[in-house]
Amino acid sequence: MKKGLKVVTIGGGSSYTPELIEGFINFHKELPIHELWLVDIEDGKEKLEIVGNLAKRMVEKAGIPIEIYLSLDRKEALRSADFVTTQFRVGQLAARELDERIPLSHGVLGQETNGPGGLFKALRTIPVILDICREMEEVCPNAWLINFTNPAGMVTEAVFRYSNIQKVVGLCNVPIGMEMGVAKLLDIDHDRVRIDFAGLNHMVFGLNVYVDGVTVKDQVIDLLTDPEKSITMKNIHAMGWEPDFLKALDVLPCPYHNYYYKSGEMLGKELKNFKEGGTRAEVVKKLEKELFALYKDPNLSIKPPHLEKRGGAYYSESAVRLIHSIYTDRRDIQAVNTMNKGAITGIPYDSAVEVSCMISKDGPKPLTMGELPIAVNGLVQQIKSFERTAIEAAISGDYGKALLAMTINPLVPSDRVAKMILNEMLEAHKRYLPQFFS
Repeated sequence: MKKGLKVVTIGGGSSYTPELIEGFINFHKELPIHELWLVDIEDGKEKLEIVGNLAKRMVEKAGIPIEIYLSLDRKEALRSADFVTTQFRVGQLAARELDERIPLSHGVLGQETNGPGGLFKALRTIPVILDICREMEEVCPNAWLINFTNPAGMVTEAVFRYSNIQKVVGLCNVPIGMEMGVAKLLDIDHDRVRIDFAGLNHMVFGLNVYVDGVTVKDQVIDLLTDPEKSITMKNIHAMGWEPDFLKALDVLPCPYHNYYYKSGEMLGKELKNFKEGGTRAEVVKKLEKELFALYKDPNLSIKPPHLEKRGGAYYSESAVRLIHSIYTDRRDIQAVNTMNKGAITGIPYDSAVEVSCMISKDGPKPLTMGELPIAVNGLVQQIKSFERTAIEAAISGDYGKALLAMTINPLVPSDRVAKMILNEMLEAHKRYLPQFFS
């Protein structure tokens, strides 16, 4: 008989892993993890060992009986797992740098999960997640797959459509970040706030906002019209919303909507950074270098506060909260990426959406949100069209579908520009895109 839960983290050498360890330590009384396997690839071996040793020190300091294993053998690590979390980046930060710099060199927004960068992250990631699913089907078919790897919505939908794994949940820190932002605006505890979320990953809207069950959406929107007050993320330069626009929109946009409603300003900011040699990837490289220098310290046995400078704030809280709610059949409300199943009218039943769900031992059950407001529905539908086409391109290696996906993305100005960027990015990422070159 198993002593407790076995959790496997793919991409265990990530700088985010100490957050996850901290979360497992804090929840251990109700989430009895006995084995935690941190898994990475050969190129990530050094980081895996550094992070793994810090994780072991953190667990030892906490006095928690979690056995931590480090492995480069993914399939063996997955054997008999109860939960599998994924947080990997195919091509590491060097690939992210290309995703940002190549589009910007053509005067198009370069960003990790939006526009051409988001497309190419999906093209590299989806084949790998499906390989992981095939291994899970063989050695841990009853495990839950908790995917934090971006682009989380497309990755989750690819799993639903092209694997036999149905116990999958996509997770993003944007919804919990928005809840935390509202709590801060209102100067109240986070657990008093609930938001009705509906949309897609990095394209989610807060349709309503509640404090202690009473709607406060109008009050929150009024507060957000103040340029000094905004809901931000570390990796997105927020510029504040035009008050009349926000009031007319009448829902809460997420930080990523800056790229769509403020495209010119955001592109100008990114081009300035590009010319000065400081895209977000380069900022993260510097941060990671500093973080891993800290992680190496044999006297460090806690998550360093410096980690909060990365864009994944509340990662551990959202990830551990989700796993805890599934394991304990808690039936609380959380926003996750899951199959629509009619929750949002106008989006196919079997498509992935980011929506408020009741979380139980059976996983997420989407709450019915009905039709999206007309003002936002068109943009959501366009991005869903992009996502579906991008997934087909990732699976098939079809050049035409990849070109179509890039062209219909609203951040790309024309088919001609799309083709130039596509050709350059395909060549730059050739090592990780065998489906296009076989």
